[in-house]
Amino acid sequence: MAAPVGPVKFWRPGTEGPGVSISEERQSLAENSATTVVYNPYAALSIEQQRQKLPVFKLRNHILYLVENYQTVVIVGETGCGKSTQIPQYLAEAGWTAEGRVVGVTQPRRVAAVTVAGRVAEERGAVLGHEVGYCIRFDDCTDPLATRIKFLTDGMLVREMMVDPLLTKYSAIMLDEAHERTLYTDIAIGLLKKIQRKRGDLRLIVASATLDAEKFRDFFNQNETNDPTRDTCVILTVEGRTFPVDIFYLQSPVPDYIKSTVETVMKIHQTEGDGDILAFLTGQEEVETVVSMLIEQARALGRTGMKRHLRVLPMYAGLPSFEQMKVFERVSRSVRKVIVATNVAETSITISGIVYVIDCGFVKLRAYNPRTAIECLVVVPVSQASANQRAGRGGRSRSGKCYRLYTEEAFDKLPQSTVPEMQRSNLAPVILQLKALGIDNVLRFHFMSPPPAQSMVQALELLYALGGLDKDCRLTEPLGMRIAEFPLNPMFAKMLLESGNFGCSQEILSIAAMMQIQNIFVVPSNQKSQAIRVHRKFAVEEGDHLTMLNVYEAFIKHNKNSQWCQEHFLNYKGLVRAATVREQLKKLLVKFQVPKKSSEGDPDPVLRCIVSGFFANAARFHSTGAYRDLWDLVAIVALWMLGSVSSCAGCAACHRPKPVSSSSTFWAENPWSSMPS
Repeated sequence: MAAPVGPVKFWRPGTEGPGVSISEERQSLAENSATTVVYNPYAALSIEQQRQKLPVFKLRNHILYLVENYQTVVIVGETGCGKSTQIPQYLAEAGWTAEGRVVGVTQPRRVAAVTVAGRVAEERGAVLGHEVGYCIRFDDCTDPLATRIKFLTDGMLVREMMVDPLLTKYSAIMLDEAHERTLYTDIAIGLLKKIQRKRGDLRLIVASATLDAEKFRDFFNQNETNDPTRDTCVILTVEGRTFPVDIFYLQSPVPDYIKSTVETVMKIHQTEGDGDILAFLTGQEEVETVVSMLIEQARALGRTGMKRHLRVLPMYAGLPSFEQMKVFERVSRSVRKVIVATNVAETSITISGIVYVIDCGFVKLRAYNPRTAIECLVVVPVSQASANQRAGRGGRSRSGKCYRLYTEEAFDKLPQSTVPEMQRSNLAPVILQLKALGIDNVLRFHFMSPPPAQSMVQALELLYALGGLDKDCRLTEPLGMRIAEFPLNPMFAKMLLESGNFGCSQEILSIAAMMQIQNIFVVPSNQKSQAIRVHRKFAVEEGDHLTMLNVYEAFIKHNKNSQWCQEHFLNYKGLVRAATVREQLKKLLVKFQVPKKSSEGDPDPVLRCIVSGFFANAARFHSTGAYRDLWDLVAIVALWMLGSVSSCAGCAACHRPKPVSSSSTFWAENPWSSMPS
């Protein structure tokens, strides 16, 4: 096979250096593999036979032995080896769910908790929500009396600890995808270590898809001697169905990895043998751009008489579920699938048939600046661990190839692992949860990766400014405890609790619910201008929050009609979920006796109420055309203590924010709320 030519040139370490042709070697490989057909050899088997074909099945008895004899078992296994679906069932079959006990399995993402629970229920011939269930934010599909295998997000496990600090109903807990090191994964890790000191019978299984097992073992191992026989934590590696993957690097850097991705896909399609392609990009916008470009190029190629067609599919977390499922569909031998994805395809899902991987070398991560108190998504270079995970996607069915859109020298300079979310996030929700759990000295809490001290102090300041903490950094009564009960960012909780005082609780409920949903506005690539024109009917100069309110109220006015959503390019499932979230939040407001009031169309109270929670996100429009943050939280707290600032917000909280064209504006923490432009 010929290597990609033109502006994108790769070379493989161990061969002759850059500039030397490798086309003969690759052409030979192409001839040997051209007739290979990728398929699932177990699709026709029964579910029980499929379970036995998974790599983890060979270690079933050994896993049960380790769980019996060690408090913590760290299991390293590639995505697709069966650890997520099978290990909970092995525990149930071995008696760990007897006498009403529960095996809990945490997932970092809601969609994973739901889908894995569905698969396990199917394998056990159970109705989802009975023996096998799931619990995610605003959606509890479990039966307290019947559920024995419970899938839940890390955040929901932490919230359960507020009611049952020792998790007494659980016999074993499995932290799945622990390598992702999300904010709540790290909180759960620290809390579970404390619980194990009180509950020697609680078993913990830490499942990871990357080779960072030693970090977990060192953290959980309570053996303080040099005698390894007294270790309380052990590592087990599950060998997956993997094949060799050839790695190709660029000879020199490229200025535009989006363009290079498209060029590389088309070169693979024209010169390589059978096998689907998986391309990694950083976000939804890049994914949709590349999908559109590839569709256009595939059409042009088809007009030249190319017999083999391309089916180009996007894959990202915010994509509607029916669209996500398309990447798993089979295609005929005359069609090659190209999946353009974000890092959601790195470890969270397994797509069969992938042979060729294209790695742009970047990822979009959450980053928090404690000085400005602004949290945003930024594009940064991937870690070596992530790059290796991406490459491994191409070696599941047969030998694969990975094309890295960067040089080998650049790879060597990449960080070995991704910085844990705990060290780059707003810690106010974390501190609030820990305080609610009775951990007063959060600075001495045993984090697996301690967060920056500046972030901790800034989070304490914010919670104090919101009224959630007193001057001794203890939860206030009742406001602090009430804020902690909300499954939301503390600023959202404060906004909701203040809504009765501003006379707009009905509107604020709708806004808060809508702000929890991604991708309300649907913009099809072939109807972009039409969609934007329709969306502008909902827009108002007061900002995105009231625009979202308009969308929700119109949705309710039209009886939650899916056809109406389709005509107005709105995400029907997202709006239905927003309605569900609103009902859950409404119950909390009723519990806390927040008056049920409406502003009757007056935007002033709504805007003032939003600022009561989000005063920290104030910005001033500068003469340069940019917005500059105003927030000096220490100064706000000082003014508040002196009585110079109203308790509802600080700064200009009680003054109506002006339209965008004026000198100041306010925004809430929602990276998806902006109107399309």
